[in-house]
Amino acid sequence: MTAQPKVIVFSTPTCSYCNSAKRYFRENNIRFTDVDVSKDVSAAKDMQRRTGQTGVPVILINNRPIIGFDKSKIMQMLNLKN
Repeated sequence: MTAQPKVIVFSTPTCSYCNSAKRYFRENNIRFTDVDVSKDVSAAKDMQRRTGQTGVPVILINNRPIIGFDKSKIMQMLNLKN
């Protein structure tokens, strides 16, 4: 089995798309780091610097950004099957 790519989810507790993305990762046993940008200002600035985005979710898979909860892009980058 190959090592799982590094997954980081920039989110806020009130964001429904963020919560859907995190639920999707949990249901598929994909480990991820959840970064709450409403509490971590430096992480919010880092996310914005990396992606130009101020909205969440922003998901990084091996440092490659996915803007929003784009399930097909996530599956493609993680080599998951439907």
